[in-house]
Amino acid sequence: MDEKLEKAEKKVLVEIVKLVQKRGLEGTQGGWKDFLRSYDKKFGASLSDPSRRTNDVLVSFLKTFTKEDDLKLFSIVFQSLSNRNIVEQFRKQSWDNESPEQSLVRLTLEHPQYPLDYAFPTVDEGWIVTKPPKRSRAMKSNAMIAVDCEMVLCEDGTEALVRVCVVDHDLQVKIDEHVKPTKAVADYRSEITGVTAGDLNGVTCSVADIQKSMMKLLSGGTILVGHSLHNDLQVLKINHARVIDTSYIFKILDVPIYRKPSLNNLCKSVLGYEVRKPGAAHNCLDDACAAMKLVLAKLERGEITLVLDAPEPEREKLLLHRIPVNVRREEISKVIPGAVAIEPKPSKTPQGRHYSAFAVFDSPPEASKAYENMEGDEEKDSSGLPQKLVNFQFGNGKTARIYIRKMAQDHSHREFSSNKRALDGEEKLVKSKKLKTDEETTHANSDTEIPSDERAKESTESKKVETDGKMVEEMRESTNKLDEHLKEIERLKQEVKEKDAKIVLQEKMISNLVKKVDEMKKGPKRKK
Repeated sequence: MDEKLEKAEKKVLVEIVKLVQKRGLEGTQGGWKDFLRSYDKKFGASLSDPSRRTNDVLVSFLKTFTKEDDLKLFSIVFQSLSNRNIVEQFRKQSWDNESPEQSLVRLTLEHPQYPLDYAFPTVDEGWIVTKPPKRSRAMKSNAMIAVDCEMVLCEDGTEALVRVCVVDHDLQVKIDEHVKPTKAVADYRSEITGVTAGDLNGVTCSVADIQKSMMKLLSGGTILVGHSLHNDLQVLKINHARVIDTSYIFKILDVPIYRKPSLNNLCKSVLGYEVRKPGAAHNCLDDACAAMKLVLAKLERGEITLVLDAPEPEREKLLLHRIPVNVRREEISKVIPGAVAIEPKPSKTPQGRHYSAFAVFDSPPEASKAYENMEGDEEKDSSGLPQKLVNFQFGNGKTARIYIRKMAQDHSHREFSSNKRALDGEEKLVKSKKLKTDEETTHANSDTEIPSDERAKESTESKKVETDGKMVEEMRESTNKLDEHLKEIERLKQEVKEKDAKIVLQEKMISNLVKKVDEMKKGPKRKK
């Protein structure tokens, strides 16, 4: 470890010292400020910012740590930062030399949401960081495996792994195991996971056992594939550098870049079939195979642009979200007249003090009418869909508020398209008239000599043809300009969407950092 510390870059040393401070760790000479007081007689602890200290000071402090747990923590930080550097190398490498598989890794790493989704707490207990091979080997390896996990909700509000499935490039099963949770289970979420309490009878496999199996499969620079893969890595407690996230790699029209398509919708659009029928439980193995098939389809077909719209059954619903947990579904039905049912929205992750549901209607027009009649402040959600914030009373006069959102986009640009089609029709009509006039003139010239009084008429008709031709050119120019305007409008729309996406991501990152700071303040510190 001493050799690693001496060769480390300053930014690495600074990060480790800051982590030591946050955790309240102490070496043989105490904490960071205690060390400075004894080490630096001139400035002492008054200059406590690690970034303003020399490498020698930082290394000297870190060498005072001798406990096995502390050294293990340092090793994890080194490995995590090494993976981060590899990610940067992947981003900067020449596109000309990369394999098709590596191009999908790069596409994942370049997604705006990657830094937020894949910021794992790798220094926490139980986490492992895969050790990547040398850069040249990692770049050449095109081996891939796909993973999918099922999680249950524990009584303390956290999630626990209950099933893991892994398949290779040929869809051969490498892992299919149930995992025994280490905490008391509050909800098996069987309608989502397909796992019941009975499935875990006699199960002894642990997360650590799965980690060992995964480490073997991921050696040699193997690429890990999955849909919203960060959720699986979070519960597996594995940090791996080479990943392909199928929720990132497909271009979808008219959808903000941070709005992820479901695995089921992607399979329906790309592969031509659904992974599961509506209402059916997840099957871990099917989902892992589906993610691999999506990647194979992308590799075979190249650029795939999708248009995902809400299917007809979805248009019969309104999404209700941010519902306080103390508001029952029966209370909600009173707020939304015309709804034939209030269905809870399945979620793979616990939602804390709120939950979501669907208000189901007999038809899309009924759903649209109910939304329009709803009193509330209208706005657009982060996906650009219209929603209203509705206040209502429930129980013994208590007040609550929920968001009610439409399930589909309003495509305002269709009006432009129809106008363009109208112009195309007019242009064809003018061309037809011109062609007919030309044919008549040619036929007349070939039969007889035209009298002088008819020459004037021909001249007039010729001018008319010329005028028609100018009209065609003018209309063609107008059409081209309209096309340019439409493209510019779409470009500006996309810019606005991307800026909105960045703002939303920044707000989420700030929120997560605030939560982490609060947790650190509340967490126990070691005694001196």
